[in-house]
Amino acid sequence: MSLRSRIIERIRSRGPMTVAEYMTVCLLDPVDGYYPTKNPLGADGDFVTAPEISQMFGEMLGLWVVQGWEDMGQPTRLNLVEYGPGRGVMMDDILRAVRVKPDCSDALNVYLIEVGAALEAAQVRALSNAPAPVNWIKTLNDVPDEPILIIGNEYLDCLPVRQFILRGENWHERVVVEKNDDLQFAISPEPVSQVVRSGFSTMGQQARDGDLLEVGVAVQQVIDDISARLKYGTGRALFMDYGPKQTEFVDTLQALKKHKKVDVFSDPGNMDLTVRVNFGALTEFAKSRGLHIHGPVTQAEFLSRLGIETRAVMLARARPDAEPELARQLARLMMPDQMGEIFKFVSLQSARLQVPLGFED
Repeated sequence: MSLRSRIIERIRSRGPMTVAEYMTVCLLDPVDGYYPTKNPLGADGDFVTAPEISQMFGEMLGLWVVQGWEDMGQPTRLNLVEYGPGRGVMMDDILRAVRVKPDCSDALNVYLIEVGAALEAAQVRALSNAPAPVNWIKTLNDVPDEPILIIGNEYLDCLPVRQFILRGENWHERVVVEKNDDLQFAISPEPVSQVVRSGFSTMGQQARDGDLLEVGVAVQQVIDDISARLKYGTGRALFMDYGPKQTEFVDTLQALKKHKKVDVFSDPGNMDLTVRVNFGALTEFAKSRGLHIHGPVTQAEFLSRLGIETRAVMLARARPDAEPELARQLARLMMPDQMGEIFKFVSLQSARLQVPLGFED
């Protein structure tokens, strides 16, 4: 039975699904889910991320890792954790760049949080000659209690969200229902409880009748995990993703297949589902959990502060024949009409650490 058929049967037997439940099943079902069974990255996949565009992206993050190690007093052991490491390309570039500081490279233990067997296999191939031990884990709790740096590139956008629509003074949840063997959206007739509303950011108070609010329940869980880890320890997290600095009261759920947008119900399990990250709500929630926040800043601002233009010049001098391609890569990462403005970087860290690299005024 296809995943689509199983979803329909589940709705018929149990009732409507929340949007978060639908996303979870489509993306993480162990038998037919998108991430456990697919290798979605690259030209032959469904989308391309910044590390796949240019090695310079990961190299800049390698400099960020070195600076983080120095900010923490150059510990002899440093755990480097990546959420959703894709095909391992970014971590490979990071570790190569970190070699400029041998003591930092020697201190690293790498931990990759991955749910997909196909992607894990690609990571094993990419990092087979890594200069640091590489471990595959399921949760942040599996990482030893030592100084830590956490990175997640285009990870938060695939985490499930719940959607709510304001009708008068009451919020109603948007749900997925079945009708005539088709999947479609509907609005729950019952208003949500005050307990549910307490999970909304204060920005939800600005909503008007008919507005739709997305609440990143899974993002909140990730932040809770990081907060618990950094409450008594030393560390820093860096997330980069696409989305606005402030709350948008619109439906941002989209499906991608073969680099094109498709209907979110068209092919469950065989397409990527993502939402724009609400950085305003993210930072508000992180502050409420005692984390120190820097950013968000645009991708163009962050990479420029780390010297990506200088790196491009250095690579072009070493390989003049590659200069046109390097220019195209740099434009894709930095231009406002490409990734430069819509993608943002945000850092969450423990107390007593200075402003992280890339976030200086």
